[in-house]
Amino acid sequence: MAESAINIRHIAAFAATVRHGSVTRASRAVNLTQPALTQAIARLEADLGCALFERGPAGMTPTEPALLFAPRAEAAIAQVGSPRVTGTQVRAFLALARAGSYAVAAEATGLSSASLHRAVADLSVALGQRLVDRRGRSIMLTPAGERRARGFGLAMAELRSGFAEVAAWQGKAAGRIVVGAMPLSRARWLPETILRFAKAHPGVDVAVVEGSHSELAGPLRDGEIDLMLGALREAAVLDDLQQEAVFEDQPALVMRAGHPLLEEGAITGALLARFPWILPARDTPLRQYWEDMMRAAGAEPPHVSIECGSVLTVRQLLLGSDALTLLSAAQLAVELQAGVLAARPTPVPVRRTIGVTSREGWRPTGPQEAFVALLRQVAGEGFG
Repeated sequence: MAESAINIRHIAAFAATVRHGSVTRASRAVNLTQPALTQAIARLEADLGCALFERGPAGMTPTEPALLFAPRAEAAIAQVGSPRVTGTQVRAFLALARAGSYAVAAEATGLSSASLHRAVADLSVALGQRLVDRRGRSIMLTPAGERRARGFGLAMAELRSGFAEVAAWQGKAAGRIVVGAMPLSRARWLPETILRFAKAHPGVDVAVVEGSHSELAGPLRDGEIDLMLGALREAAVLDDLQQEAVFEDQPALVMRAGHPLLEEGAITGALLARFPWILPARDTPLRQYWEDMMRAAGAEPPHVSIECGSVLTVRQLLLGSDALTLLSAAQLAVELQAGVLAARPTPVPVRRTIGVTSREGWRPTGPQEAFVALLRQVAGEGFG
């Protein structure tokens, strides 16, 4: 089901009926008339393409797909946080929060700017909170707006998962997995996993969002992506995220073919400090590993004049200079095999842990569980 078609009140009516087992009690719980609640359930059943209840003298008995969908519905309602919020308001506000301006949000959704303004204003009134501050032509979310945007995003993620689970129960291969990919995972591990997954689950879409940890952590927390792959961080800085270690990577010194360092015997910290370096930003694990390596090899880390996290850009910079970098050989396998770049072991072993990061309490769908299991399998076969 498309996110734009989700009706929050229908979801609330359904969840209340599962919870109370009676149209009468459910209608009181959600402040709907019995005919309105019955109609809401009928529309949800039509959208899902299956019966959600068996009607009888004893009340409303949920069917198997209803029991699958109910926990997702309850979680989504809790994240929305108010019975006065509509699906249109959620869609409009999420579009505005992601776009940063009414004009860009209107283009992304196909709604008019006037409709977006009206929906967001109505939402603010319904919640009794100021959600947006204007900054010229752009907008900035208030603290309350940021909390609401995250809650709405997680609600939509729960509902998408619920629809996918019902579709799977119906025998339809459906659903979508959105993977946040940091640089190392894009070399071999993720592509191999996607190829195998696509063969086993041809009806499930996979979308890859590339970025650094700082760029992907927010969308992961907001429910826009399902899991993130790459170097793991210190647990103390993760708050509501959980990590699973999958394999260890051992980066090497990488340079152009014919580099002077290739002619040297023993590599020391002092020798490495003579060359320019291209490395990612200071807040990345790889940069910290490099600094630790330099000190363990007997030299203070030299100034890094070029900071870059793009492997494609780093490759071109290496080819045209005597600069060095610290990277996994898998990330530059084609260039190393072609002989245009070369690698040497670090003077002190450098190891980093690569794995899967997800939201605390994330409940994956069947296909999502299968994808994570395949990630473990592929890494265990040496594709990391």
